[in-house]
Amino acid sequence: MTTHPTRFALAIATALFLFAQSLFAFDSPLSEQAVREAYFLGQRRDETMARALDKYKLYLDRPETGPYIASVTFFTPFALAVQSSSQHAAGYSAQQAQIDHRSQKESVKVIVEIQLTDSYSNLIVRPTGPRSDSPTGFALRPYDFWKTFDVHVAVADEAIEPFSSYGEPTTLCTQDACNLTGATITLELAADAFDNTTTASVLITPPEGDPVQVNFDLSVLR
Repeated sequence: MTTHPTRFALAIATALFLFAQSLFAFDSPLSEQAVREAYFLGQRRDETMARALDKYKLYLDRPETGPYIASVTFFTPFALAVQSSSQHAAGYSAQQAQIDHRSQKESVKVIVEIQLTDSYSNLIVRPTGPRSDSPTGFALRPYDFWKTFDVHVAVADEAIEPFSSYGEPTTLCTQDACNLTGATITLELAADAFDNTTTASVLITPPEGDPVQVNFDLSVLR
């Protein structure tokens, strides 16, 4: 049996296309089918969804001193579509999810979780007066302490500027008071900045302690 040259060329082209897709699992823009899959996964709101989204988070070791960069999350457009679906009440349809997705530009969300430690706690040691020999006292760490942390996202050593960045403190509350325990910093970036790449880097430089760099393998993140 002789293979027609046109069919052979088509088979090669298809194989190359599928191979390219496997190299770049990061998917943007999402297809209609991908949006539907994200919708149904988000509607589960169960352990399956939680495990799927947990693949986008890297957990880090606690440092000996300084603040603890506990985790860094890199949510792709697919992960954000899953998360968006899970936040809608009953009656939200797959068709509406596709309409909503088409109405907005795809983005990536990077989330940095910071935890306070014994050496970088909610109390700051500082002099009680202007003199150099003034006794030391304590002051509460401000709730916007996260603003002193520098977070940068890069592809091939080229920095990607976020179109939005913000932070919020995390607290532990009792009946008597709420104590500062850390913060989360969120960066939102255009998804097309990560086209045709397999690695994205997130560099966090705290005001105390060593910088932390996390590399995400986009070839395994949908």
